[in-house]
Amino acid sequence: MRLFEPLELRGVRLRNRVVVSPMCEYSSDDGCANAWHLVHLGSRAVGGAALVFTEAAAVSAEGRISPADLGIYRDEHIPKLREIVEFIHAHGAVAGMQLAHAGFKASTAPPWEGGEPVAPQDGGWERILAPSAVPFKDGWIVPHALTVPEIHEVVEQFAQGAGRALSAGFRVLEIHAAHGYLLHEFLSPITNNRDDEYGGSFENRTRIVREVVQAVRERMPVDLPLFVRVSASDWVEGGWTVEDSVALARDLKPLGVDLIDASSGGIVPHAKIPLGPGYQVPFARSIREHAQIATGAVGLITQAQQANEIIESGAADIVLLARELLRQPNWPLLAAAQLGADVDYWPKQYLRAKPH
Repeated sequence: MRLFEPLELRGVRLRNRVVVSPMCEYSSDDGCANAWHLVHLGSRAVGGAALVFTEAAAVSAEGRISPADLGIYRDEHIPKLREIVEFIHAHGAVAGMQLAHAGFKASTAPPWEGGEPVAPQDGGWERILAPSAVPFKDGWIVPHALTVPEIHEVVEQFAQGAGRALSAGFRVLEIHAAHGYLLHEFLSPITNNRDDEYGGSFENRTRIVREVVQAVRERMPVDLPLFVRVSASDWVEGGWTVEDSVALARDLKPLGVDLIDASSGGIVPHAKIPLGPGYQVPFARSIREHAQIATGAVGLITQAQQANEIIESGAADIVLLARELLRQPNWPLLAAAQLGADVDYWPKQYLRAKPH
């Protein structure tokens, strides 16, 4: 069963192809991890996942989606994260961190509080940032259009966040350039109407992503892998396309990117997305085939046989599960039993529950 074959990426060995996708928990105070994150992330390592990603970790305070987001913008964030990393590694999984900046989707309430913009007097930010002064949707805060020096500052914030993540012990880093957040806003012609070196042509709109990749890669040891998450399609006419994603992947591979995590959507609120099991898998396949780079498939992957088929068919090198791993933290162990794969990482504390 290919789903349970190890995967080597640079000097990191994943025990199988099941990855915990970054999932916002909205449970931090000033970006700090806490016991919730230890249990949430640690339990997925115990449950047999190969790579456990944190939620999107903001590289600046104003880059958080909400006041309750995880951050990697202060050295004070490192000690608790290091404790979490050590637990994940002690249970056979690899700890990964997704580095992110929310852009014009920043300063909003957690979803169970409505998810709407939070004003400064209520704990929100004094300003939010974007490539252009275009709000996510009507009634939302109009963002500040970044100047070129400010763009350079954001690039450096990603690099500094990477340095802190490495200090905490993370062995895989992912740059978040998807879901309508800042880097995706630069990529998409829908949200980027700049006329300088960061707007207009494909080369200019992708410039900040290339610069972030280079800055982060320079901070990383050569033996640790770097992922980039993209929204492979905006699902709207005139937006970013899978062909753009292939071209970007071709540009990023020689800069040191090892895997493209192929998601989609998020740049506009009205996109018509044809949801269904594995609906984004064709994006991962297309990027893998045409850019000759490893990919990850994500999106409504819930069944063991389904996940195994994605790997065996060559559509992707890993599968990333989100909601299904919220429902079943031990999904990888149970999937191995269903597929008849004999894995040796059942926790000894759980052996009496192992299916025979």
